[in-house]
Amino acid sequence: PCRQPFVLFGSHSTKENLKPGSFIFPSEGHLVRNTGPGGGTAKHMVAQCVSPKGPLACSRTYFFGVTHVPYLGCDNETHKKNEQIALLSQIYAAVVEAVLTGIASYIKCSSFTKAKEVAEHSLWMLLDSSNLIQMKAALRSKVSFQIEAVTSLGRNVPLDHDDSRHLIKTASMTIYDIPDLQGGRGNLGSIVFSESFLKSEILVRDKDGALTSDSNYIILTAAVPRFISWLVEENEVKLSEKALNTVKEQESFLGSFLSGGDGAYMCSSSQHITPEEGKLYFFSDGVLFIHPNHGSVTISRSHMGSAKFYDGDSSSTTAVLFIDYKSSLLPHLPLHFNTSGNFLAFALFPKSKSYRGFYSQVLKTWQGQTERSGVTLQLAQEHQLSEEQRKIYLNMQNLYETVSYSSTERWGHRKTIPANLPGLESFFQHLAVSSVSREPVPRIHLPALLQHADTITGSQVQSDKVTINIITGLPGSHCNDLCDFLVSFQKEYGRWMVYRQPTDGTEEFSKAQFQRFLSSILEAQRNRSARQAVYSRRKMRVLAALEGYADVIDVVQAVQTHTDPFVKSSFVIGAVSMCVDPLSCSMEHRFYFPKFLEQCPQGIVSNIIFTSLTSEQRHPSLGLVQKLLRTVNPGAAFILAEKGVITRNEDMELVLSESSFCSPQMLRTRYLMYPGWYDGKFLAGPISPKVDRICLWFSRPLEKARFMTNCKNSEQMVEVCHNTVTNSLSLIPLVEGPTPPPDPRHELRETSIHQQCVLVFTGCSLKEDDLKDWLRQCAKQKPQKKTSRTRRSLSLQEIRNIHVRLSYVYLSV
Repeated sequence: PCRQPFVLFGSHSTKENLKPGSFIFPSEGHLVRNTGPGGGTAKHMVAQCVSPKGPLACSRTYFFGVTHVPYLGCDNETHKKNEQIALLSQIYAAVVEAVLTGIASYIKCSSFTKAKEVAEHSLWMLLDSSNLIQMKAALRSKVSFQIEAVTSLGRNVPLDHDDSRHLIKTASMTIYDIPDLQGGRGNLGSIVFSESFLKSEILVRDKDGALTSDSNYIILTAAVPRFISWLVEENEVKLSEKALNTVKEQESFLGSFLSGGDGAYMCSSSQHITPEEGKLYFFSDGVLFIHPNHGSVTISRSHMGSAKFYDGDSSSTTAVLFIDYKSSLLPHLPLHFNTSGNFLAFALFPKSKSYRGFYSQVLKTWQGQTERSGVTLQLAQEHQLSEEQRKIYLNMQNLYETVSYSSTERWGHRKTIPANLPGLESFFQHLAVSSVSREPVPRIHLPALLQHADTITGSQVQSDKVTINIITGLPGSHCNDLCDFLVSFQKEYGRWMVYRQPTDGTEEFSKAQFQRFLSSILEAQRNRSARQAVYSRRKMRVLAALEGYADVIDVVQAVQTHTDPFVKSSFVIGAVSMCVDPLSCSMEHRFYFPKFLEQCPQGIVSNIIFTSLTSEQRHPSLGLVQKLLRTVNPGAAFILAEKGVITRNEDMELVLSESSFCSPQMLRTRYLMYPGWYDGKFLAGPISPKVDRICLWFSRPLEKARFMTNCKNSEQMVEVCHNTVTNSLSLIPLVEGPTPPPDPRHELRETSIHQQCVLVFTGCSLKEDDLKDWLRQCAKQKPQKKTSRTRRSLSLQEIRNIHVRLSYVYLSV
């Protein structure tokens, strides 16, 4: 199909004229009067609109004549319909449904061949149901169905191309050169319909490891009306006016006039039909809806099966009247309102004349006539609405919120878009996940990612697992102090297993070492004797304190991708917290240390703990850091804990939470920010600028002025921490405890490891030789042993000097 805008009337819409560049006939306006059957007035028009430099395009077929006859009180009263309009409108309705069915099939299977087969099958089935069997045979070779991917510049791309997966696509169906089988007056022209849509697909992994897809789509051109018919013929206008005159009559086939005349919206049970605006009139025995294009629609109580009214339990929200109609009403409804749901909905907006009139005049009258007419008017609650009716109500409420804005404001508010594109919000939620990565997600996580109501919360999935609470922070952030405080103060939480970052390691975080630590915990549990079983029943918790420049996502992935499936299934992360010292988180010129912001991302860290300046909350450094971190992680809780000491029980519960990491919102954010994290495929990236970590082992006491009195004369080993940014020094005697077995990596060192000390230097552009020279200046060096001298090794001058000294000794004696 061509991608250029056009409007063609009647018999001019032939296959030849629809080819690109074939618009060579005169375009005078009077041609609309002689392009119909037998040279008469055109009965339909085909049109296509295309974005000038974009991918959107859609085509429609509209009719010059109505597709229904309004009910005027007698079903056996016959009014002649225009045969050509009736035929073309039925074919067009089948084409619309076929295209939408084909799009749905393509979304499901991503196969154009299958989608074409489904669309054509739907077309033939609908023609059969409309008793157009003879026409169906004549149209077999005249149907064209296409799906094309379009770039942002409007250029077509083959569907089998790799780039087409993310592109907007256009599905179209055209029936060329429809013959006039009834009148035998040649060619009626063609019928076209097309829509532009966008697909979103998420790969899902089932429990058995099989990969499937979960898809969603939005039809971007759905706001362009699919069905329009105008009152043209004189007899159609007279019938519509006759129905409207019932408002002036004291008594009519609709009963007595009660209220109305104000604007309202009418829609069918089909989500494919947009609501249509008109004027609504209420009578004692029915309703009258006046549409500006296709005229009057009358619904008497004799055609009603039931009536249901729902007002959203509020006077400030939209009220909707649902009317179930009988099949006898179908000839009196516009063709596009003839849907399988067999009900119509009329939306009454708050403060409108129709809204007030229904409550003051109609409601009481209709309820009083229930027994006489047999039609029940039910004041429904939300749970009494069907799923289709609930969707219609939400769409009407969105429409009301849209029209509440002024005409200039409607273009600036995103909330006004869903009124014209139902399902847009759910599509955005789906697209947000699918556009991030093609990595599969577990099916159990899919409801949380799509924000469905049946989402499993974190407390439901971790009740029988060992909880891991992770605390991270830059060097000097009092991360280890907080860990010590939690272990000593919160013993009632159960048995604690603490993992600390090794001080002598060259890596910021060792995934293999951390996984071995987790494995050893379960191994120790299995090896406990029966006597120890009672003690081991207490709930065990793991506390991981990681002070340094490690990226927190690496820690999370280490837990998630443990090589032992049993160990992996036995642990769950409860909460991740970050310690921050506002005075020691930035370098010169206010550049922040590497991985500072990576340690407090959304979706992982739920608590940010400030360990200094807690008594000076107006300090500029504290305010600046808090503002920055609030921007990076808006949902994190801020906790004040001076040097790692938490003073509030509520803060303690946040840090030791067992479910905050697994909450649905955290889970969804984690997938959006770290695609592939669940399978350990997210790469955190290197530390920039590069941070050197150098370990220097020594055995003699340091004698710098600050260390002399505290270290040299002490019989205990002392843990030293000095932060050059804040010039803070801490000297903490080590608590005596059992000595761990030697690490095989240190076998080359001296055997008396317990007599050695180590200093770890962390910083940028560090050199080991320079640090060794600096360290030598902090300790008293061993005096070098003098070598023995012989006569041969002495020089002549040294021999003379010796003789002089000996002569001086003799003289003095």
